[in-house]
Amino acid sequence: MVASLLRLFIVGSVLASVPGLAVDYLRDIKPLLANQCVLCHGASQQKGGLRLDTAVSVLQGGNSGPGIVALDPDGSPLIQVVTGSHPEIDQMPYKRPPLESPQIEILRAWIQEGAGYPENEEPSSDVHWAFTPPTRPPLPSMSDASLKQPRHPVDSFVYQRLQDEGIQPSQEADRTTLIRRVYLDLIGLPPSSEEISQFVQDSAPDAYERVVDHLLQSPHYGERWGRWWLDAARYADSNGYSVDSARPIWPYRDWVVQAFNDDLSFDVFTQYQLAGDLLAQTRQPRAGTDDANKWIATGFHRNTQINHEGGIDPEEFRIESVIDRVNTTSGVWLGVTLACAQCHDHKFDPLSQKD
Repeated sequence: MVASLLRLFIVGSVLASVPGLAVDYLRDIKPLLANQCVLCHGASQQKGGLRLDTAVSVLQGGNSGPGIVALDPDGSPLIQVVTGSHPEIDQMPYKRPPLESPQIEILRAWIQEGAGYPENEEPSSDVHWAFTPPTRPPLPSMSDASLKQPRHPVDSFVYQRLQDEGIQPSQEADRTTLIRRVYLDLIGLPPSSEEISQFVQDSAPDAYERVVDHLLQSPHYGERWGRWWLDAARYADSNGYSVDSARPIWPYRDWVVQAFNDDLSFDVFTQYQLAGDLLAQTRQPRAGTDDANKWIATGFHRNTQINHEGGIDPEEFRIESVIDRVNTTSGVWLGVTLACAQCHDHKFDPLSQKD
């Protein structure tokens, strides 16, 4: 996203000085129209009879005629409405901030170059691409019989890419390398020399599976994989600000580690951290009980920075903590950053400042 935004500004600033610079419709124009226009001119509604989710519909236009005139940006109604120069139509987007100069310039350049587009373009859904549910693709067929047949469905996609690139798969790892890899992956620690020898000498067909089961039962498994979650939850043993003094939030860390070791289901893992205090049956939970664990899990919300400086404005820092909680909660569970919408409508995702 950042790269796309930077390119938008760079392209917008150099289009006028570099003749013949091609604008890619799918890369530069379609995302811009999707973010700025399709809400009112898409599949679900077409204000003014205008639909802007395909280049063909842009060319066809709406009740007022064609949307653009190829090779003539100034004579194109699309440019006129986004610049506010149309004699009859108010500046667009409707009740939203106007397009920035680089965005307008890249639209002008596209039209000036002839408004090219792929012939097989399909109308887009009103659902933002980030929220389109993933679908299971068909497994690629192996046309190269010399390649080793995949053991797992994921292998099929790996082998297909290797085949497309003309690359032969690497040789299968020896057993010493294999056991080191699985130990480092699952518990973050290398195997002992005795464990390596035992695995190398074990010729049973389920030797590898038994090693994996053994490591999944290790307390080090939760320590290793819980760290990824603790990083996402912005856990730290200190306040993270100013004097950065220590704080006793380690029970939350231990709860996360134990949750991984207990194979706690993700829905329960989520509920405890977001609303464990609401799920608990008592206001005075006893240590070691499930209610106590629910309260400890809400430490997720207490991982914000803490400021102990003298003369601070408590309300200001409370608001900053709320913002941090919202950003972290959305990033961790929704996979969407809300920081942009803190000050203005989101530039890429369908999130307004009002939302």
